[in-house]
Amino acid sequence: MKKYRININGMAYEVEVEEMGEVQASSSNVQTNTANSSPAPKPSATSGSAEAISAPMPGTIVDIKVREGDAVKSGQVIMVLEAMKMENEIVAPKDGKIVAIKAAKGASVSSGEALLDIA
Repeated sequence: MKKYRININGMAYEVEVEEMGEVQASSSNVQTNTANSSPAPKPSATSGSAEAISAPMPGTIVDIKVREGDAVKSGQVIMVLEAMKMENEIVAPKDGKIVAIKAAKGASVSSGEALLDIA
């Protein structure tokens, strides 16, 4: 853990940042708020070649922008997760098709919990 002091609008905040290792990101996809970024998808045990998209943090699903069978493009918003009164967009990590939706609107989810499968 590293500690930093950040000044925002004249207010000083002390934050701790945990180093997670090297993360690759394209310059067009880098966001200033890391709470909005999604973790790398994990292979799904139930849907063959599909990948499970997991919740990056605990929160509540406030919107589902896709349905099963929908074709999606990389970077397309597929769900909105509210955590600590902030809405975080969950985006498709690749072009594909929505195979299964595993979370419902209004559901509370844990960090790492599968939200949907994309193939």
